[in-house]
Amino acid sequence: MDKGLELLPKNDTHRRIIHLDMDAFYASVEMRDHPEYRHKALVVARDPREHHGHGVITTANYLARKYGVGSAMPAIRAVKQVPEELLVFVAPNFDKYRQVSDQIHEIMHELTDQIETVSLDEAYLDVTQNKLGNYSVIYLANYMQEQIYRQLHLTSSFGISYNKFLAKIGSDYAKPFGKTLILPDEALDFLANQDISKYPGIGKKTQEILRGMNINTGADLQAQPVSNLVNQFKKAGYYMAMHAHGIDLRPVESQRQRKSIGKERTFDPAIYHQQEAMGILRHFCIEVAKELKKRNLKTTCVVLKIRDLDFQTFTRRKLLKVATQDEIELYQAVLPLFHEVESLLLNGVRLLGVSVTNLANQIYVETDLFITDDY
Repeated sequence: MDKGLELLPKNDTHRRIIHLDMDAFYASVEMRDHPEYRHKALVVARDPREHHGHGVITTANYLARKYGVGSAMPAIRAVKQVPEELLVFVAPNFDKYRQVSDQIHEIMHELTDQIETVSLDEAYLDVTQNKLGNYSVIYLANYMQEQIYRQLHLTSSFGISYNKFLAKIGSDYAKPFGKTLILPDEALDFLANQDISKYPGIGKKTQEILRGMNINTGADLQAQPVSNLVNQFKKAGYYMAMHAHGIDLRPVESQRQRKSIGKERTFDPAIYHQQEAMGILRHFCIEVAKELKKRNLKTTCVVLKIRDLDFQTFTRRKLLKVATQDEIELYQAVLPLFHEVESLLLNGVRLLGVSVTNLANQIYVETDLFITDDY
């Protein structure tokens, strides 16, 4: 059967890309600073038993996650699901986490300045050209992992390959405190053996559709003609086919290369009602769209920012099927992100924001994007 692989762009396997992902970062920092918590189910959130049941989980360590506890959940769920003798709450300290993140970045900059920061605990590095010289990429990853552990007493996981998609899937595969190297001649077999739930960017809704098509693994994706995926998922299907065949041409964009346009506002009194928050987000999308049109730009990444009364800040982002500058499409992207974290309204929301990144002049055709429904 002709799978139409000639429709896919030519692969580029000469780059050396590392994806660094700290292991349960905020919780690990707290366990480092409080050794007595190392064998506890540690939840980074204010204790709801002391605040009338209010509070939202920022993150949880791996022991707590075994009990189904995770970020953005109401903190009271941890009380219900984790044995009392194991459970420990620690209020988040974002100033401390930023300081530790800065220290991690100092170590990364020993290798290269070509660093794309995703969050405080996650980054891509392009080490094709690096400051340490002609060392193997696995040596460079080992160096970072060892330095982070020796200097900061924190564990990290690394994915290493020739593009960002494979590096990301590799770091997830390695957790915790591991490394996964995916070589060009191993990529197709590695991807074939992964469940589609392991593919970065394929969210729950897309998984349901794929499984309905009897597509459950990377091998199933690879076996699909490109035209079938495009017919079902439009442009998103094209990028699924690219990624299933180990193709991802996105560059690692250093911070100074990245641009964003955004609108945010602090509220006093706080917001507690869903409809009010949704109306504000819609207004922000209109304002951001106006600015995009003014600058003749389009975006492929929409970011929601929300902060509660405890100054806990959460961000969610979504990659779009095609570049846009339309306020309706922006709002349609923001809305499911908001629904993921709307439980924060229970505690009161003091800040909302909408921003867009991955900006490009609208005359250019983007060829390196991938759709996700719950990024």
